[in-house]
Amino acid sequence: MSTEIGEYVVGAYLRICEKCDVVDYNARSPEKGLAGMVEIDVIGLRFADRTAFLCEVATHLDGLNYGSYAETISRVRSKYEKQCAYAKSVLSTFADPKFMLWSPRVPEGALSDSLQELGIELIINSDYTMRVEDLRRHARKTTKDIGNAFFRALQLLEHLRT
Repeated sequence: MSTEIGEYVVGAYLRICEKCDVVDYNARSPEKGLAGMVEIDVIGLRFADRTAFLCEVATHLDGLNYGSYAETISRVRSKYEKQCAYAKSVLSTFADPKFMLWSPRVPEGALSDSLQELGIELIINSDYTMRVEDLRRHARKTTKDIGNAFFRALQLLEHLRT
């Protein structure tokens, strides 16, 4: 499966701002059968303090929506439960995994409130924007290529001459 641009946004943030040593995209469980079909969009591992970041990424520019309000909550809940199972099965040596949903546009109100109740950290709307702005600030300060297409594009934009 190819990596989507929203996943590169998250990966850049984990690598640069969260200081993750390893970032993996579209990671699959090593288990057999249906359990092996579980996919985590982005995983970041920071070895210094044994922190794992497991991220669901939904780059829906018209707003997070999987058909209906109920279906959206159900799908996000299911993905969060799969993140938890993956962490327990594969990342058991990481003491305090962080479970996140990254989405640039989520309708405020009933949907965002229900998502908050799931217990997953929401990086949505203005929080998402703030993290992209953090990446832009880092891109202004460096020209080193870190192997992330999104961050490289930010560097290019931040270093253009007029």
